[in-house]
Amino acid sequence: MKAAFFTFALLAAPLAAQDTSLHEYLIEGEDWKEAASGYEFTDGLCNDAAGNLYFTDVKAGKGIYKLDAATGATSLFLDNLPGISGLHIGPDGRFYACHNREQRVIAISMKGEVEVLVTGVKCNDLVVSKKGHVYFTETPTQRVHWITPDKKHAVADEGRVVKPNGITLSADEATLAVSEHGGKHVWAWQIQEDGSLTAGAPFMTMWLPVGKEAAAGDGSTTESKGRYFVTTELGVQIFDPAGRLAGIIRKPVADGKVVSVGFGGKDHDILYVAAGKSIYGRRVKVSGYFR
Repeated sequence: MKAAFFTFALLAAPLAAQDTSLHEYLIEGEDWKEAASGYEFTDGLCNDAAGNLYFTDVKAGKGIYKLDAATGATSLFLDNLPGISGLHIGPDGRFYACHNREQRVIAISMKGEVEVLVTGVKCNDLVVSKKGHVYFTETPTQRVHWITPDKKHAVADEGRVVKPNGITLSADEATLAVSEHGGKHVWAWQIQEDGSLTAGAPFMTMWLPVGKEAAAGDGSTTESKGRYFVTTELGVQIFDPAGRLAGIIRKPVADGKVVSVGFGGKDHDILYVAAGKSIYGRRVKVSGYFR
């Protein structure tokens, strides 16, 4: 079990106040298993109610791929949509995507019909609330954007988050969280009744690789009890709802990267990561929060 996660002696005092440890998440004998391979740069993990996992190959893919929850088989689900980095299924049953290659945010029906929501943005990742509000990150401009259900677009935050990247909602959808790729914090905002964001501030502190000043915070997701999972250079860092670090799950490949994270499987209890050419999954004791 010791090989399944990092243990930090220096963390003993800070972690004494947390509400969970990695023993609450990881299953004895379960490890990362390759679930899909043969791609160039996997990204954009998201799932549907049945636990099917969807993902993209940003560099060389044709569109949106599907990992079937029942059979474990992968297939090209929607063609002619290359260059998608962020992906999420909204309350209307459509995919919402950061079509980074085309510098636009789009909504896509399950039949492949595309609606353009915003153009001229270097979007990275996004999330959609139950009410239909879309929030997305634009890493180069250090902006966090907001699109309302009636398609009004606004910059919700600018210049404060260092290279905003991964984005997720709290389980009660009262909080938006965004990871810094160029810093060490995960920021959080209060979501108001109209979907607007207020009170943005650094909320979680990611552990840094030795000698570096950036955690390379990337993809983010939330489990059903409100804990946050964030991919970083060190692995998948887990934070409780109060923003305290619960631990770090090691990467599937020690010298590789993990850039996106999500839950899948029929019980939503398989934690998946996009790690370069492959998707890896491991069964855990918790389940993902499906909107």
